[in-house]
Amino acid sequence: MKKIICKREYDTDVASLIKKYSVGEFGDPKGYEESLYEMPDGKLFLYVNGGEESQYKKENIKSISKEKAEAWLKEHE
Repeated sequence: MKKIICKREYDTDVASLIKKYSVGEFGDPKGYEESLYEMPDGKLFLYVNGGEESQYKKENIKSISKEKAEAWLKEHE
């Protein structure tokens, strides 16, 4: 997925996956995934996607600061 946020491009095809976190099984309407990525220039983002009853009803990309990324990683150890 590719998205432009504040004139910056974020793309899962060129970014490196750091960590993926999943809740529920595939097809679970309440299940979702959060994946932390790093772009070649160091920008970080979360790719999110989930079922119809989850907090992520459709796929999206959210930019994230280094501090928030570190907190996210600690939370999902």
